[in-house]
Amino acid sequence: MDSTLHNSNAWDRKVEEGARYTQAVSTEIIEESKKGNWSISVTTEKSVPREWFPSSLDGVKVLCLASGGGQQGPVLAAAGADVTVMDISKKQLEQDEFVAKRDGLELKTVQGDMTDLNAFDDEIFDIVVNPVSNVFVQNVASVWKEASRVLKNNGVLISGSTNPLLFIFDDREEQKGILDVKHAVPSSTIDTLSEEEIEEHLKANQTIEYAHTLEELIQGQLDAGFLLSGFYEDDFGGSRILDRYIKTFFATRAIKMSPTV
Repeated sequence: MDSTLHNSNAWDRKVEEGARYTQAVSTEIIEESKKGNWSISVTTEKSVPREWFPSSLDGVKVLCLASGGGQQGPVLAAAGADVTVMDISKKQLEQDEFVAKRDGLELKTVQGDMTDLNAFDDEIFDIVVNPVSNVFVQNVASVWKEASRVLKNNGVLISGSTNPLLFIFDDREEQKGILDVKHAVPSSTIDTLSEEEIEEHLKANQTIEYAHTLEELIQGQLDAGFLLSGFYEDDFGGSRILDRYIKTFFATRAIKMSPTV
């Protein structure tokens, strides 16, 4: 089964359904961003600290990786950055193109897999912005390695991830208020399903997600040549029972270190 193709189609369907992370920002937000009053998120609720970015984005080359949906990319472009948005979903990219056309912005869109950035040369971006999305790929190490390759030396990777503890619970039971430990980490959302359940899952165009270990998510960045320079946690904003006990998302800021001679 090609999970990449399946997730591409699933995200196209999410756009059609108007899911939260497919809703483009308003003209009002873009106008404020042009004035320097901007913020973006790479997790669920919190904004990325402004000090994680340069004081001015004018001319800064940013890759918004697996970041379609008309949210991060257009805001950064309005703030002055030279933005490229890459996403697996054509319809997600169309959201970015819609905002750009509506509000007179310049940005580029590229459809592709976040684990394969062969569309880009080495060391061409100053910043890679990667909202929570690595759950949709099995091999997260390739995401970190490719991000490192396309970043200039001392370039910055800003990435959102899911705390793997979220995945150990039965999702349906948790949404009923019951914390039932059911899944191992690492794993995928279809590992414990029967063939019939997998068929239903795929027919319903539900995404296939992969639970990664903290070692894969954090040490993996270090192994790819990054130095962590910032960290914060986030949650569902109180809408899920787990918010009472633990933060279920986190963001990291990592700097690509120059190779030692």
